[in-house]
Amino acid sequence: MTTASTSSVVTGKATPRGTFPHVRRAGDFLFVSGTSSRRPDNSFDGVAVDEMGTTSLDIRAQTRAVINNIGDILRSVGADLKDVVEVTAFLVDMNDFGGYNAVYAEYFDYEGPTRTTVAVHQLPHPHLRVEIKAVAYRPTQE
Repeated sequence: MTTASTSSVVTGKATPRGTFPHVRRAGDFLFVSGTSSRRPDNSFDGVAVDEMGTTSLDIRAQTRAVINNIGDILRSVGADLKDVVEVTAFLVDMNDFGGYNAVYAEYFDYEGPTRTTVAVHQLPHPHLRVEIKAVAYRPTQE
């Protein structure tokens, strides 16, 4: 049996901010790189700046966008969120945990993936409150 290994950058998603793919298949496993709420035009879901320059960062909107982006990335390779078996989430502030956790529960339950959530000092952009990486299991078609 051969183990298929492929990587891809997904058209229509924000281009990675480094030389890495959105997703990599290794056999029957799919590894999704850390994903944020960044849109293809480099703006962010869950970020609002008023006319005075005051920035509002919405953890719920960012978490929803991140999980939806992961779903889009998985669908690009024939999988879906239901195939996710492990999630690692990075929060800039654990005071955001409640909002993040509430949105997470809209997508996954106790039958869903295992999860680890950790606090980090910062993410690649000051507007980011959350980044998530995921592992999915989706057997290759024979």
